[in-house]
Amino acid sequence: MPLSNAFAEKLTAIVGSGGVLTDAADRAPYEAEERGLMDSNCDAVVRPGDTETLAEIVKLCAAGKVPMVAMGGNTGLVGGGVADGGVIISTERLNKIIKVDALNHTMTVEAGCILADIQDAAEAKDCLFPLSLGAEGSCRIGGNLSTNAGGVGVLRYGNTRDLVLGLEVVLADGRVWSGLGGLRKDNTGYDLKHLFIGAEGTLGIITKAVLKLYPLPRAKVTVMAGLSDLNNILALFDRVRAACGDRLTAFEMIAEIGLDLVVRHIPDSTDPFAERHPWYVLLELTSPRSGDNLRGDIEAALGDALEAGEIADAVFAESEAQTAALWKLREEIPAAQSREGGSIKHDVSVPVSSACALVARATAAVEAEMPGIRVCAFGHMGDGNIHFNLTQPEGMDKQAFIGRWGDFNTIVHDIVIAMGGSFSAEHGIGVGKRDELGHYASAIELEMMRVIKRAFDPDNIMNPGKIFEFEAP
Repeated sequence: MPLSNAFAEKLTAIVGSGGVLTDAADRAPYEAEERGLMDSNCDAVVRPGDTETLAEIVKLCAAGKVPMVAMGGNTGLVGGGVADGGVIISTERLNKIIKVDALNHTMTVEAGCILADIQDAAEAKDCLFPLSLGAEGSCRIGGNLSTNAGGVGVLRYGNTRDLVLGLEVVLADGRVWSGLGGLRKDNTGYDLKHLFIGAEGTLGIITKAVLKLYPLPRAKVTVMAGLSDLNNILALFDRVRAACGDRLTAFEMIAEIGLDLVVRHIPDSTDPFAERHPWYVLLELTSPRSGDNLRGDIEAALGDALEAGEIADAVFAESEAQTAALWKLREEIPAAQSREGGSIKHDVSVPVSSACALVARATAAVEAEMPGIRVCAFGHMGDGNIHFNLTQPEGMDKQAFIGRWGDFNTIVHDIVIAMGGSFSAEHGIGVGKRDELGHYASAIELEMMRVIKRAFDPDNIMNPGKIFEFEAP
């Protein structure tokens, strides 16, 4: 049901005329879904500038049982930000970096801060905020928290959940819970912040966070290795980890087709190798000590790997520009796939020791189902999170290929679950994987989730329809 004029006037009275968008053209950027696969529409977009204003908006919506969808940078990949009427609450104006405590290694920020700005603010204080992902120039920290984002630094620093010490949250009735302590140790009852991290805005709206910082790296080495055999990837990982310990910050796998597509479709992308290889690994080592001999240690490890036949070649980045060029080959794979044609994407994880076996088993299964399909597997091999993406066979109609998404979900996810894995490693559930959760999760898991939802949002007005089906009383 569209919002009444009286309700819209009340919203405007709370936020101000510039903070409420009702015209279709103004709403359109907020209603656009990242992949263009889902429809989204709302009656109004509201842009509060502080927690108190946001709380008043939520109270008004709660009184009228008007559904709300919180939105950060709108870069989600599972439809977690799509709306079906009601109000989209954008956090874009909640963008203040409140405090950087370099001695405590914490930063307090508002939820609408862009991730790259947080990284820059930390670096200005000789600190590191290690969350890093492809959308960091536009995604906002509230969305990262609400989806428990992963990224390329999980191997060393953990998921977003591991980088948070406190939150401030507006609850479904408009009350504000403030848990912004910057403590490493706090055992006073339930750790409530973890209910909201990864909840995709279904329990409340995150407005502020206290984030963990780390010493700024003073030394860094970035290397790309070419490998002839899939199974050599984990052998190389084990060797480098043993030699370099937690200085190994990132360990990313790239299939040959991934590199091919980037070089073909992304401007200013160059293959750094003289010869092609079936598999590549992009790894990075960092240290807070400027004199740490990272180069010597990794050269020794790679030399042993070359002698053992685990790698065929390796190239080192000799400058920041070369480092950026190597990372571009990894980060632009999704964009290159899109330009090649239809792409069916899977964000899955298994125990690290099973990651190569997963790629082999799933590849055989999808190729048997559709001859000519092109498997573009890449991602965070060091923490077991593989983006097992499928590119359409050459010459096949794109929509016909996309129409088989459900079939390939079943094939890939059945294998993942059988191997003790997850069908949603770092992107969340949203709408896109809601049915998958209903199929694979146990009855008791779904029951506990619904009990929590009922306790926090009995009227089902906070991002309704996401994660699982829930009916208000």
